[in-house]
Amino acid sequence: MTAPIRLAKRTSNLFRTRTKAHVSGLDVSGLTNVIAVDTAARTADVAGMCTYDDLVAATLRHGLVPLVVPQLKTITLGGAVTGLGIESTSFRNGLPHESVLEMDILTGGGEMITASPGQNADLFRAFPNSYGTLGYAVRLRIELEPVKPFVALTHVRFHSLVDLVAAMDGILETGRLDGVLVDYLDGVVFSADEGYLCVGRQTSAPGPASDYTGQEIYYRSMRHDRGATDDRLTIHDYLWRWDTDWFWCSEAFGAQHPLIRRVWPGRFRRSSFYGKLMKLEQRFHIGDRIEKLNGRPPRERVVQDVEVPIARCAEFLDWFLNNIPITPIWLCPLRLRGDDYWPLYPIRPQQNYVNVGFWSTVPVGFSDGATNRLIECKVGEFDGHKSLYSDSYYSRPEFDELYGGDSYRAAKKRYDPGSRLLDLYSKAVQRR
Repeated sequence: MTAPIRLAKRTSNLFRTRTKAHVSGLDVSGLTNVIAVDTAARTADVAGMCTYDDLVAATLRHGLVPLVVPQLKTITLGGAVTGLGIESTSFRNGLPHESVLEMDILTGGGEMITASPGQNADLFRAFPNSYGTLGYAVRLRIELEPVKPFVALTHVRFHSLVDLVAAMDGILETGRLDGVLVDYLDGVVFSADEGYLCVGRQTSAPGPASDYTGQEIYYRSMRHDRGATDDRLTIHDYLWRWDTDWFWCSEAFGAQHPLIRRVWPGRFRRSSFYGKLMKLEQRFHIGDRIEKLNGRPPRERVVQDVEVPIARCAEFLDWFLNNIPITPIWLCPLRLRGDDYWPLYPIRPQQNYVNVGFWSTVPVGFSDGATNRLIECKVGEFDGHKSLYSDSYYSRPEFDELYGGDSYRAAKKRYDPGSRLLDLYSKAVQRR
């Protein structure tokens, strides 16, 4: 049998169109658990297909969490490492793969290999952003950090993108706002003159906490006219604050309308359910049918996360708001933890970046993926990178230059010599 190998996964957080597979997927149903939590060493051994929902549930009982917990509950640890992940601790803890101590990887060559900084280091370095095209993480050992029971939030309003980005950069450099240590940092832009930094600090102080799993909606709670407002969440609810409404994307399904929300079952207020609805919409082209009935053109899906150097962020946001009809926009600052180089996603150590996330649709253009192509080109002009979980349109030379083509080919030749796994370009751009 020489057909490409795929995983048989119940859930996926990929948003690129894929050709239908005609082979059975690799059964990974036995790789979904937390193997062990070492409270003394502050580490966890975790099966590759374990979701962060299950991982956090296991570690939080010990007052510990992964150094970076991506926003959506069904993201798997192996997926976040091989496909990258980010969250509001990334300004101090970098990306999920930076807290991996070692991995057992089932390679395309059929070997089970342990990879770490000192053992099979070339595979360890090339694995992040390889999207399962070099192998699959069967077990990962990761670092954990202690947390307190609550997160005290301050939502700081800005009327200028330049001022917002400058304040974010200051926190990245000092780790503090107004002299107070910051534990969590992200932001939301609603328009050129309405943006917020959401600054979080861990606390053990008892007291009431907000609940955004019911009628109240988290991202709407931060909006105000001027100055700063305070809020407070349990650590559990803070980590999953974006999952309940899939950031703000639940609005597309009516889940934010007060009357609909009252009867919308709580167990279905989560990203995994909205994802299923989205797949049904795409399968039956429901949105395009509605647009046609209203005399409007079909819509192009624009679901992207990009990393832009913070020095260019305000300029990029200004361009985006003037050219792309999508708001709100998520901002998540990022700085790699150390000086290590990760060849398949070569952002520079010791440099501040901002992840800019935007997820919506726009009217179709004159060519396939016109808006996505425009953004892709502009991100390059701003010395940025974009994540590969969604549609990409690069030529192969462009792709190789941006995503470590030489390092990738060397790792592919060594660990998947028979090409049993898809090539990264074929998977990310050619949608195979």
